[in-house]
Amino acid sequence: MNEQQLAQTAQALVAPGRGILAADESSSTIAKRFSAIGVESTADSRRDYRELLFRSSQAMQKYISGVILYDETIRQKAVDGTPLVTLIEKAGSLPGIKVDAGAKPLPGFPHETITEGLDGLAGRLKEYYELGARFAKWRAVIDIADGIPTRGAILANADALARYAALCQEANIVPIVEPEVLMDGGHSLQRCYEVTEAVLRTVFTALYEQRVFLEGIVLKPNMVVPGMKSGQHSSPEEVAAATIRVFKNSVPVAVPGIAFLSGGQSDFDATANLDAIVRAAPPWPMTFSYGRALQAAPQKAWSGKPGNVGAAQAAFTHRAHMNSLAALGQWSESLEKAAA
Repeated sequence: MNEQQLAQTAQALVAPGRGILAADESSSTIAKRFSAIGVESTADSRRDYRELLFRSSQAMQKYISGVILYDETIRQKAVDGTPLVTLIEKAGSLPGIKVDAGAKPLPGFPHETITEGLDGLAGRLKEYYELGARFAKWRAVIDIADGIPTRGAILANADALARYAALCQEANIVPIVEPEVLMDGGHSLQRCYEVTEAVLRTVFTALYEQRVFLEGIVLKPNMVVPGMKSGQHSSPEEVAAATIRVFKNSVPVAVPGIAFLSGGQSDFDATANLDAIVRAAPPWPMTFSYGRALQAAPQKAWSGKPGNVGAAQAAFTHRAHMNSLAALGQWSESLEKAAA
C-alpha cells in the first residue's frame, strides 16, 4: 500500500470546484433510463452515450475530478478505437470503478439488505488497476421504515464496507465509502439524522478496526433530508445545518473530503443543498458525486440521436458547472437561470 499515492488521489477527487461523475449504472438500470427516452440499450448505444459525456471537454476538464465506471465501460473503446479510460485521463480526470455486486436480501432481517461482492475482490481490483482505475466505489443501502434499520443490518453493511476499503488500499486504489441512507420513506429530517449518525459512527468504527488508512478514502454519504413520502420539505439551510452537525459528530477529521450522492433529489435540490452545505463552512472539502442529477438532462437532450450530441454535451456541461459552483459555495438560483 502506497499511502502517499492514496492520499494524493483522494485529495484530487475532492479538489476545489470539481466533483465525481457517477457513470456506473448497471446494464439493467441504464436500460430503464434509456427506455424512458426511447432508446434501446445495447453495448453500442451505451458506449455512444458515455463517450459523448467523456468528450465534453469543458465539463470534464474544468468540473469533473473522476468518473465511476461500470465493468463493461472500463473495457470499452470509443468509435475511433480510443479506450474510454484514455478519454477520461486525457481530460485530466481519474477513472474509477464500481466493484460491488449490488444489495441483496439479508437473511434473517426482513426488508433489509447486504451488499455483496467481496468474494474474489482482491483479484478483480488488481485487474481494474491495470485497466486504469485509481479509485473504486462500494454502496451500502440502509432503508428507514417501521422497525428498520436494525443494528444487525447496520453492522453487517459497515463490516463489508470496511473489508472492501482495506482490499482497495492494498491494491493502491482509493475506496469511495458509500453508506447510503435512503430518502424513499415517510420519515422526518430528524429521523434521517438519527439513522445517518448511527450508520456513520458504525462505519468508521469498522474502518478503524480493519486498519483502513483514513487519509486515503473519500466518504460518499447521503445528505440529511426528510423522506420523499413524508410530505415535508426542508430548506437548503435546514439540510445544511443537520448534515454538517451529523458529520461533526461522526466523521473523523482525517477524512480528506466528502462527495455527496444525490439520492433521488431533483437536479435543482441536489445543487441548492450542496451550495448551502458548503456555505456553512464545514471542516472538510465538500463536493458532489452525482449520477442521475448530472445525467438526466443530457440523456433527455440526446435521446439516442447523433444530431443531438452537441445539445447533450451542453446540458451536461451546464449541470456540471452549476454543481461546481455549489461545491465552491458560489451557486445561486439566478446563475442557474442565466446559464441555462
